[in-house]
Amino acid sequence: MLAVDGGNSKTDVCLVAEDGAVLAAGRGAGFAPQSAGVAAAIDVIGETAARMMPGARPPYADHIAAYVAGADLPIEEDRLQAELLARGYSSSVLVGNDTFALLRSGSSAPWGAAVVCGAGINAVAVAPDGRVARFPALGRLSGDWGGGSGLAEEVLWHAARAEDGRGPATTLTDAVRETFGTPTVEAAVIAFHLGDMSMERLHELVAPLLVMASGDPVARAIVARLAEEVALLGTVAMRRVGLLAAPCEVVLGGGVLTARDPLLTALIEEQYAARAPHATLLVTEVPPIVGAILHGLDHLKAQPSAYDKVRAHFRQPAQGAMAGGR
Repeated sequence: MLAVDGGNSKTDVCLVAEDGAVLAAGRGAGFAPQSAGVAAAIDVIGETAARMMPGARPPYADHIAAYVAGADLPIEEDRLQAELLARGYSSSVLVGNDTFALLRSGSSAPWGAAVVCGAGINAVAVAPDGRVARFPALGRLSGDWGGGSGLAEEVLWHAARAEDGRGPATTLTDAVRETFGTPTVEAAVIAFHLGDMSMERLHELVAPLLVMASGDPVARAIVARLAEEVALLGTVAMRRVGLLAAPCEVVLGGGVLTARDPLLTALIEEQYAARAPHATLLVTEVPPIVGAILHGLDHLKAQPSAYDKVRAHFRQPAQGAMAGGR
């Protein structure tokens, strides 16, 4: 089985046997079907597979389990699946959004809920009977708020207004100046506008935001809103498939959440305690590729020992429940 974790910045591919043995692994460029196109995104998988298995020719495996960014809608999953089948990499292909891999990697069962907050933010819930609740996750167009990119933009917005007098004073102005080495926030804004500074650097504002939230009201308000969004996404998805009334695991992933910032973690716990008192929150730190592999093993109807072998291979810290069991 060929497992794929396609992210915005990199694509991980693993060849895994039915007994859970990882036979080969490789890493390629980012998986970006929205900007580069479906064909170019699938090229990344093929190129990575070819590098990690020198001399091999398609088909590379009996089944492909690909869980990727950019597959936010079922029609996008279908297009990626069709392209993979057309390449002949395997005669059996399943493509899903990467939130499904997060859920599978962190939960003790193939069902539950998952919320990811990395560069973006998204959630999914899967009921024991297979019903699924998901979101378009198309940014502001589909009502989303948060994620590392959104948080960074909020920091810059508040810092700019504080500096020129349109908003309340905040230490976020200092965070912007120090992070980008500019004399003023305005200078940083202009540098981004003119292209003198890459927009990719915006994410550097997330870490100081979390640090300053403990003592700065403006920063705390941003973090509090993120906690509310993380809870809203998870509980709304759970409600849609009937998971609120009984115990349910909610897996939290993505760089912003796996950093386990004390304030953000506490605020998320409070939100879930009020909205979903039966939920158990789990923060997983295993690589996202693990979820894709486990989905692939599900398809192959592998033995329980195969799942244990995969987790042992990656040797990552086991996911843990948040304080208070929530």
